[in-house]
Amino acid sequence: MVYNIKEEFWSWADDFSITDEDGSDCFFVKGIPFSWENNLSFQDVDGIEVAHISQKLMNFFPKYAILIEDEAYAHLIKEFTWFGKSFTLDVPGPNDYTIEGSFWNHEFVFKKQDKVVARVSKEVWSLTDSYGVDIPEAGHDVEILSACIIIDQILYDENRSDT
Repeated sequence: MVYNIKEEFWSWADDFSITDEDGSDCFFVKGIPFSWENNLSFQDVDGIEVAHISQKLMNFFPKYAILIEDEAYAHLIKEFTWFGKSFTLDVPGPNDYTIEGSFWNHEFVFKKQDKVVARVSKEVWSLTDSYGVDIPEAGHDVEILSACIIIDQILYDENRSDT
């Protein structure tokens, strides 16, 4: 399945729409405006929350939790590297994802046990952030799409602090 994540142009918070390759709505991500940390509600097309993204403050590197049914399902952690950027999506058990690639070109891959499970690329010429996400095998779409939103938040915060 190929998804398109697009940040909403006019919003008070970090809001995103997620469509399939035909342009049909699949999910919405609604940010909570005026909060100290990033809190986002990942919703299906009926507005029912299927996951909640919460930034964990007071960490040396950025860390976010993905909660499903109010339980911590996974944590996305930015890893220390000398060159480039890498992330780990820590899922309970031996199911962790490594996320690596060319962050300057906004192209990266999700790997699980050394197998590529998703590819992400950013549309360069767009007024708002827009990503194409190719997930060949269904089943973990929400966690991968949530991780893409989190990485966008981290990269945006880093770019903003560099200026």
